[in-house]
Amino acid sequence: MTGHCYARAMLVLGLMILSGASIQAADKIQPAVTIRAHPFALRQVRLLDGPFREAMERDRKYLHSIDTDRLLHMFRVTAGIPSPAQPYGGWEKPDVELRGHSIGHYLSACALMYASTGDQALKAQANRVVAELGKCQGALGRGGYLSAFPEEFFDRVETGAKVWAPWYTLHKIYAGLIDMYTFCDSAQALKVAVGMARWAKQRTARLDEAQMQKMLDVEFGGMNEALRNLYAVTGEADLLTLARRFDHKAVLDPLAHHQDRLKGLHVNTQIPKVVGAARGYELTGEPYFYDIATYFWNEVTGARCYATGGTSNDEHWRTEPYQLASELGKESHETCCTYNMLKLTRHLFTWQPEPAYGDYYERALLNGILATQDPGNGMMMYYVPMAPGFYKTFMTPEDSFWCCTGTGMENHAKYGDSIYFHDEGSLFVNLFIASELDWSERGIRIRQETRFPEEAKTTLVVRSMKPVELTLRVRIPAWIGDGAQAAVNGRKLDVFSSPSSYLSVTRTWRDGDTLTVDLPMKLHLDRLPDDPDTVAIMFGPLVLAGDLGSEGLNADTIYGPMGPSGEPSPVPQLSGDRSRLDSWIKPVAGKNLTFRTAGAGRPNDVTLVPFYRLFGRRYAVYWKMVR
Repeated sequence: MTGHCYARAMLVLGLMILSGASIQAADKIQPAVTIRAHPFALRQVRLLDGPFREAMERDRKYLHSIDTDRLLHMFRVTAGIPSPAQPYGGWEKPDVELRGHSIGHYLSACALMYASTGDQALKAQANRVVAELGKCQGALGRGGYLSAFPEEFFDRVETGAKVWAPWYTLHKIYAGLIDMYTFCDSAQALKVAVGMARWAKQRTARLDEAQMQKMLDVEFGGMNEALRNLYAVTGEADLLTLARRFDHKAVLDPLAHHQDRLKGLHVNTQIPKVVGAARGYELTGEPYFYDIATYFWNEVTGARCYATGGTSNDEHWRTEPYQLASELGKESHETCCTYNMLKLTRHLFTWQPEPAYGDYYERALLNGILATQDPGNGMMMYYVPMAPGFYKTFMTPEDSFWCCTGTGMENHAKYGDSIYFHDEGSLFVNLFIASELDWSERGIRIRQETRFPEEAKTTLVVRSMKPVELTLRVRIPAWIGDGAQAAVNGRKLDVFSSPSSYLSVTRTWRDGDTLTVDLPMKLHLDRLPDDPDTVAIMFGPLVLAGDLGSEGLNADTIYGPMGPSGEPSPVPQLSGDRSRLDSWIKPVAGKNLTFRTAGAGRPNDVTLVPFYRLFGRRYAVYWKMVR
């Protein structure tokens, strides 16, 4: 970009700021704690060509294909408004008690996609949905109540009668409306959300503390997070009080005392509660919330996660910590759990910008999110089988609409998030994703040119009209191999940084300056903590999956089921020197990031490819090592 073109771009951006166009809404309530690494608004990051942009574009195509009248059908029916539309299937069917949850995810996804791409058509489509929800809310005339099911569901949850998570469903709607306000400047979305919150305050006021806590035994999503976010954008203190009523003490109190009592709990019921606690810490500064969030993150990522960064088996934590050998199931690693763990990780990094948070985020994003979208049609996964010999299954466009369908819409719309953070004088580069950052506040753009992980390096190109003194802090991952180095303008630096640290380069940067960092990857094993002979094979941050063929697989087995069926295919055992993996795991000539075992498979050798690239095949992530 020439200096003249760059000046024009900055002028246009300034006019956009003055006009209020495409600007993320600012919170009225600022954090009560020190934020040490600030995230950038999504509008400031644009993805460049690469696997993440391709996934985002597939998601964008799917969002455009959704018939919003079909999503709105049961809201209109509940409000007494005629609706000729045919409702969607799956969890949006008229007889399913979670109906209505998808519209919240849809609004969030559209808002995130608009912020990520500037797609005006999606913004207009989502604004129309907000307007129709406002009409439904008005027609119901119940003090702000809005849902695709009758208020009687809340009678049942309050009295302990059987019902499927009405507060969980409302949380998705709250979150979607707040995102529409935040990213699309929708005043009407905020008005509808505030009306819903006033109804929630009136509804829960009839419950004493014991009754409220008992009600929270039923999954309620991240109601505590949503209400805190609503407090932050409105400044209405009673919303903060209401959010505190949704803090589930039976789960949160033990975590605050560093006690893991998670065995037997439904995983994705709990993670949003902790995300809400993290938001509570930011807005109040209470150590109680800090202890919950940090202890939980360390416990889950250290003692309850697979090599992919995912967690859960049959949607639960069924064992004590560090007991995973029995948890390699065909219905393990629910994708929603990874979505929420990444949200929590982002919070924690802003408080304490440690590279370990970036290491986990990268691993989970590559192996637990990017790997869960079908590259052929953009459909998303529910379970990610960790049991060897099974295969990936995906939603269908009209008849699934599971929870992981909803979070999947959001996952692939926000890949620009958490690549970059900043403090007053530094830029943190946490993820190696081809992208361009517009740091307009500093008058600088950073273009990250990389084909990572296909190429083991990244180059940061500085564009600025005038010299800028700045520290670039590039995450040096824990997985870094030998031969890592960095160069400024092609001149090699005399020093580098150790694994799991930041390479900090402070200088006066001028237009066109470059920082290139080589990121050599090496083979290594990720062992189960309670069975070191059961291992995942990794190359850098990438889980390598064994290609076990496609026997018995077709469109009916792959598309529609939440998880695989039938019996697993036979899986070889492996035998080799665990200290010299390169002696028996060899690169395949002419095929990047593809390996094959050499005389190590029992009874046969196997080809290994990155998990995020393997589709339509049976696979093994974990292997039994024999002597």
